[in-house]
Amino acid sequence: MATDFDLVILGGGTGGYVAAIRAAQIGKKVAIVEKGLLGGTCLHKGCIPSKALLRSAEVYSTSKKAAEYGVSIEGVSLDFNKVQERKQKIVDQLHNGVKHLMKKGDIQVFEGTGRILGPSIFSPMPGTISVEFNNGDENEILIPQNVIVATGSRPRTLPGLEIDGKLVMSSDDALKMETLPASILIIGGGVIGIEWASMLNDFGVEVTVVEYADRILPTEDEEISKEAARILKKKGIKLVTGAKVLSETLKKEESVQIDAEHKGGTASFSAEKILVSVGRQANVEGIGLENTAIKVEKGFIETNEYYQTAESHIYAIGDVIGGLQLAHVASHEGIAAVEHLSNQNPHPIDYSMISKCIYSSPEMASVGYTEKEAKEKGYTVKVGKFPFKAIGKALVYGESDGFVKLVVDEATDDLLGVHMIGPHVTDMISEAGLARVLDATPWEIAQTVHPHPTLSEVFGEAALAVDGKAIHF
Repeated sequence: MATDFDLVILGGGTGGYVAAIRAAQIGKKVAIVEKGLLGGTCLHKGCIPSKALLRSAEVYSTSKKAAEYGVSIEGVSLDFNKVQERKQKIVDQLHNGVKHLMKKGDIQVFEGTGRILGPSIFSPMPGTISVEFNNGDENEILIPQNVIVATGSRPRTLPGLEIDGKLVMSSDDALKMETLPASILIIGGGVIGIEWASMLNDFGVEVTVVEYADRILPTEDEEISKEAARILKKKGIKLVTGAKVLSETLKKEESVQIDAEHKGGTASFSAEKILVSVGRQANVEGIGLENTAIKVEKGFIETNEYYQTAESHIYAIGDVIGGLQLAHVASHEGIAAVEHLSNQNPHPIDYSMISKCIYSSPEMASVGYTEKEAKEKGYTVKVGKFPFKAIGKALVYGESDGFVKLVVDEATDDLLGVHMIGPHVTDMISEAGLARVLDATPWEIAQTVHPHPTLSEVFGEAALAVDGKAIHF
């Protein structure tokens, strides 16, 4: 049995289903092949469930400090089963929403594994899709004019460090924990590792983070990384940087033990569980790439600026192509790919305009270049910084650590980067993103009257600080 489609998308994660919706809006006949659940990693194993847990952790931590706000709460306790139930309820609601959007767009969803076939009786070019159904039904052949590969990624591990899902976990496994451990060793101090460190610390778990680089969050601006380390240590999280974990030393007994090279010697670590958080690898296996001319470099599919692979009718988006492995990036890549294959001449995405967020406590967010990156690109920069401790709403809110930092081109006054650490900065970074898109200068940002008292005042004050004109600090 064979069915014709204008577009078949392998993967129904955020990038895949958004691409499908955009294609349907244009009038394309669209199918998605998804072996798991619509919504993919972001909805079921990443963004949404982890942020639901982070919110519960925040409420629990705040409740224990209620007396600071003049509120007496007797016997604050944590019911982790209800925490997990709330997380799953949110995921289920959003999952049903995605399924509704597929019906609304008349997008056909095939529940199974899709593989690209080479040239055949159906097509002289690679791109015919064979669907192996999850329920064991006979395979079906889909004949598309175009294909988008949006198969996403999965947690990576260190060579020799086997993930068993119980004592040694990936982030996927951690989301399914039924009980919290008394202690945990997190290998990797990047975004995911730090979010888990913050969350588990707020839940009352003893947390140690071991990071190979000489600082946590090595891709963030150095001042943000330094401030994050200071605050996390103040919260009681142990941070060990410049440490190379020795996988072969892993011992599993009543606790988990492992060694690391550190400061010219060997350091030993033990905890009830280990969480390995060392990045993600693309899902490129088993989807038929060997039947095409598509190139895979360093584990990721190569594309041009419009997400075309070496097979011009086959596109690839999201985590499977590397770059910024973020849900909102995958969505916009999917839209751009669909508009390109529909001859709508989309603008290539400028990745320096994309905002990035870290949902730990403290929150962090950024857009554009770090100060170091800007200097490496040849800019002479000037910097404006403003602390949250001088913002009334931050004091009212009870979180006054952190700051906002603007990196500006001294020659043109162009805004090159914005870096934030502090309360609710993930909700405020979009103003900075819009400023970048509109090529706003610090003067223009400062001329935008920020209401008082709000946390957003920090952005206007940081803009004034670029030229030494900050008012309240």
